[in-house]
Amino acid sequence: MNIAIIGSGVFGIANAISLYHNKENNIIIWTESEESLKRIEATRDNFEPLGGIKIPKSIKITTSYEEALNGAQIVLIMVAAKFINDVCKNIKPYTNKNTIFIIGSKGIEQGSCRFVHEVFLDSIKTKNLGVISGPTFAIDIANLEPSALACATKNDKVFNKLRNAYHDTNVKLRRSKDLIGTELSGSIKNVVAIASGMLEGLGYKESTRAFLITESLHDIKELTYKLGGNKKSILSYAGVGDLLLTATSTKSRNYSFGVLLAQDKKKANEFLENNTVEGYYTLKSIYSLLRKKKVKMPLIDLIYKIVMNDEDPKELINFLMNK
Repeated sequence: MNIAIIGSGVFGIANAISLYHNKENNIIIWTESEESLKRIEATRDNFEPLGGIKIPKSIKITTSYEEALNGAQIVLIMVAAKFINDVCKNIKPYTNKNTIFIIGSKGIEQGSCRFVHEVFLDSIKTKNLGVISGPTFAIDIANLEPSALACATKNDKVFNKLRNAYHDTNVKLRRSKDLIGTELSGSIKNVVAIASGMLEGLGYKESTRAFLITESLHDIKELTYKLGGNKKSILSYAGVGDLLLTATSTKSRNYSFGVLLAQDKKKANEFLENNTVEGYYTLKSIYSLLRKKKVKMPLIDLIYKIVMNDEDPKELINFLMNK
């Protein structure tokens, strides 16, 4: 199967390595610049962002949309949410009505407060669309640890095709039809992970973080319903699975940012400048979305005040105990 991965971040490259182990797949990755291309090619045998893993030579890297999409049956979109609109416009001329698109990007578009799949469909009208999300760190996928992803799609063909692509790999797919719930869960968990990290930074233990996560699960379930999704999505790989992983592990940049935020704001800002902290940007979008839809979610309001307005992180404890 011919698979194009649009985006050369660690999640895109990790999935390329996983998909490579299905010998029926031919994989090509699109990257945004010649500089990025040269850097990846020069470090194929010891790719540091994924712990020194080797990127197989048969996985091609290109800066050409035309080359990447030539004959592609499945296109995995793995760029940051803020680039989705531009990427869609660039790939559209090289796709056709049979192309299957899978969105692996996390987040909600700044300004418009729309989900990634909604932004995608503005540019590319297709029924061959799916969204993947789940409890997976890129480094674990790349190292072939058994991993799981929810695939949300309304199209049976899309799910079956993607499942075939991941056959004989370390990734298990489970079907959902709820694009909104899957995307919301995959986005908002990064925000909750920041709050969970703050609790650790303040010196609180696992019990308190579990307290926060449990409260968050209830809120996310209700928010999903109010935005048109399915409450049951909270029980999926994209829901409780991804939230538990991201909100409890130091591998999570969102969690690590939260720890620093509670301990040293200057160090937190330095970390933010040098790392992609998805939850920081998603927090802005979620906060705006809630106001736009006139939906109340006090936990998000509080996290926003702490992260953006320098409210005392200790207010998280007051919130949990008095909610």
